[in-house]
Amino acid sequence: MNLMMLLEMAAGGFGDRVAVGSRNGGLTFQQLFDRAGAAAGHFRASGAEVVAMADVSSTALPISLFGAAWADLPFAPLNYRLTDDELSVLAARIAPAVVVVDPAAPGRLADLDDVVEVDRQALLGDLANASIPDDGWGTDWDMAGEGTAILLFTSGTTGKPKAAMLRHRHLVSYVLGSVEFMGATEDEATLVSVPPYHIAGMAALLSNVYAGRRIVQLPTFDAESWVDLVRTEGVTSAMVVPTMLTRIVEHLDSELAAGLAGSGVLPTLRSLAYGGGKMPRPTIERALQLLPEVAFVNAYGLTETSSTVALLGPQEHRDALASDDEAVRARLGSAGRPLPTIEVSIRDKGWHRGALRAPRRDLGTWRTGVRRVPGTGPPAHH
Repeated sequence: MNLMMLLEMAAGGFGDRVAVGSRNGGLTFQQLFDRAGAAAGHFRASGAEVVAMADVSSTALPISLFGAAWADLPFAPLNYRLTDDELSVLAARIAPAVVVVDPAAPGRLADLDDVVEVDRQALLGDLANASIPDDGWGTDWDMAGEGTAILLFTSGTTGKPKAAMLRHRHLVSYVLGSVEFMGATEDEATLVSVPPYHIAGMAALLSNVYAGRRIVQLPTFDAESWVDLVRTEGVTSAMVVPTMLTRIVEHLDSELAAGLAGSGVLPTLRSLAYGGGKMPRPTIERALQLLPEVAFVNAYGLTETSSTVALLGPQEHRDALASDDEAVRARLGSAGRPLPTIEVSIRDKGWHRGALRAPRRDLGTWRTGVRRVPGTGPPAHH
């Protein structure tokens, strides 16, 4: 398995659809495929062992992601919001590397050996009319899937940031298990406003490419721009973090208070996923009230798990909002149900070995099954 398999299938199945950008003038899936191939040639020629990005979202992001996969190099989106010193520490750890950077902030990594900065605009200009290099390596990607596809640095809450290594097979398996190939209609578009260094941003790119859904990018989030893009680009789905949804709700409410024409509504939006932190209940309750036709999904996951492992679905949101039972209403704070491919073990400080996947009992705490007691002797039955 290789990430390029997803883009190759998309280019072959619906190559003339717009993949990234505006409905008029965006890159098609075939153009994205061609530019990824051309970028791969650049990356391989650089001698780098990692392709990184310290920049906001743009068309350079999917080109670099798939170009790195084509060149069999890991892709590492770095947190461009870090200080220069903090960013340099991360870049030094992945050297030798080529790093795509914001043209408005050049030279942040200039003092590092074995790190080459590439201006985003210069890269896009070079690739605009470039062709896939014919140097013998072609499209025979490593399909074993054991290579590292993406390196994502964790936040470093309790120490220095650590790189989570996401292999090709992990990411491709996640997409194949959760997304229907060509499942999107040609009029569908998703708005990606989370930064590239967030696992949700990476998962959104891969999932929507495979589904054939147009990707609209918002480089820097603010609620007014987000709402405007949804309306002008006919966005049908999006993913946000809790702070973003709070600001979106506040903006929609301010429109309603001002009595603006068409205020408080997002007519094309069909689904809205959220994750990345605990959602304040007042925020999700108000969002559900403002957008009654939108299917809300809480997508719970981790960087280390290649994104989502549990979902709280649209009907569960609506049922909770409509209920007078506080216990049911409290489900709006739930992480939801594990995906079919996920097994969950719930532990606390006093956890001990117990039965898994055993038949359920109608009464009592334990499920009927076998519990292995530490030490010698036969298993104990409960």
